[in-house]
Amino acid sequence: MTRTTDRRDIVVGIDPVRNWHLALAWAADEAHLRGAALRLMVAVPPTHDTQHVDDTPRHVAQRQAGSEALRTALTWAHARQPGVTATSSLLDGLPAAALAAVSDEADIIVLGSRHLSRTEEFLSAGSLVVPITAKARCPVAVVGDAEHLTQETPYLVVGVDGSEFSRAALAWAFEEADLRRCALRAIAVWQPPVFSLHSGDTLFHAERRLLSETTAGWAEKYPDVRLTHEVLIGSPVENLADAAEHALAVVVGRRGRGGYSGMHVGSVVHGLLHRAHCPVITVPVR
Repeated sequence: MTRTTDRRDIVVGIDPVRNWHLALAWAADEAHLRGAALRLMVAVPPTHDTQHVDDTPRHVAQRQAGSEALRTALTWAHARQPGVTATSSLLDGLPAAALAAVSDEADIIVLGSRHLSRTEEFLSAGSLVVPITAKARCPVAVVGDAEHLTQETPYLVVGVDGSEFSRAALAWAFEEADLRRCALRAIAVWQPPVFSLHSGDTLFHAERRLLSETTAGWAEKYPDVRLTHEVLIGSPVENLADAAEHALAVVVGRRGRGGYSGMHVGSVVHGLLHRAHCPVITVPVR
């Protein structure tokens, strides 16, 4: 997936009951960097159709809270980046579906991390991260709960495993690194098989060759991006999270080559959303 040449909005999901400042700060800075507009969104779930309980007062209260959160966030965004055009939208509908529906028109969707456990992530009615990441047709950035600052030379990390999704992530990461004028660390993670007819050295060198071949064309297209690539051994989640400890962001495909066709979000994405301290950017295939 490559970015289109037209200027698309950066969409930010505002949670009226949670702290949205860090996600909005990241999005506003990204909009300034790209010369893009910022669109703040709150979606209010519909009323429940029941004969026993009138859900209208709750729905009205949620709309009022959403409107107030958008007004406050819009003022805050203008103060953060006065030169960025910012608008807001209050939508009726399930939040995950409403935000995913605008992904065709967005450059990137930005969400704050609620740092739920995996069980809570699946069971929480208010959880947006996993369903939006699974359905969005644009990249989704999940920003943690601490502004990520580093004294190191700025760099991005991208996970590469040879899959179609990781190739899309690699393309997006090169473009982003070129835009940011930062370095790019392309990382493949090799997990030694329990049983194999080939030696470990043979398989490890095959992984290194795949990584080198996969990045070669993009390195030629973006000669100003300082690229390093390495193959690490062990858990993909732990290695990528450790490598991105001081990164501007870690970029991964929605699924890797280890997933099965029914998976909407791969296990590495799930793990990084709960383990990484920097923003996690998940890239789909268009």
